[in-house]
Amino acid sequence: MERLHHLNPFAKRDSHSKNTVITWYILTIVTWLLSIIVSIYYTFEKPHDGAWPRHKIWHQNDKFHTAFRLNSIIASIYWIVLFVLQGGYIAHLFSGTVEHVNAACSVGSHFIVNNLFHFAFVMLFVRSYFGWAELFIILNFFNLSSLYFRHPGYARFIHTPVVSGPLAWTFVAIYWNGAIMVPHPDTLVARIFGNIFIWSILVYGMFFIVVYKDYTMGFNLSVLSAAIGVSQFLRQVIAFQWIFAFVIMAVLFIATLVIAVPAATGRDIKFARARGGDTERAPLLGEN
Repeated sequence: MERLHHLNPFAKRDSHSKNTVITWYILTIVTWLLSIIVSIYYTFEKPHDGAWPRHKIWHQNDKFHTAFRLNSIIASIYWIVLFVLQGGYIAHLFSGTVEHVNAACSVGSHFIVNNLFHFAFVMLFVRSYFGWAELFIILNFFNLSSLYFRHPGYARFIHTPVVSGPLAWTFVAIYWNGAIMVPHPDTLVARIFGNIFIWSILVYGMFFIVVYKDYTMGFNLSVLSAAIGVSQFLRQVIAFQWIFAFVIMAVLFIATLVIAVPAATGRDIKFARARGGDTERAPLLGEN
């Protein structure tokens, strides 16, 4: 069992060997760059291979008038900020502080898998293989959910770019791509289901805010709800979907402030200590 634990890249470890750290250096940087390159490239270029309809990322988004179509500007800003924050996380792999390096390495395997799944999703999405793209989104949802519940309290420099940011996007992307995948996504029945399922974003976000006091999840989901709301409003002013999306955005944002403001002013120390006291495992609310 000890050998299996040593070989398992997802196992929890308090320390990492020099060879393991070097491996994480290489794999993390390579897969992160791979994720960025395909995202940027297919934002401006469409694929030139394959028999299926091929389009740029946001052309695919705009082509289908679904209940979860996103505003490309807001969603793009979300990803730009996320990639920048992930660069900050990677920099901690080169930190001179052993605790920072060990903390960064502890989530490294999940982050590498996330990058590979995101790469696969983009490659399939732009080529209109929406069913296969959905499969990789769901697989990544399980990967990131496992990461979250096994490492719920790491420092913000880890938690936001590696855990909550990608997880919030993946949850919304399940509906975004799933709505495109469904035949006739712009029918009345599809819109009604969209009006119902959009509330799961609120339920999902409030779960993390209430149970984990995770204001990063609340903020991330509020931004993505805004992306849905703006897109739906610009498409059809008289409709429920954009109203629901903005209500969800507002509720999540207010709930986020209720948690984030006390944390930022240092008035939520009691909860941080209740999470374990270790500054590497309680900084959602305190330390950076």
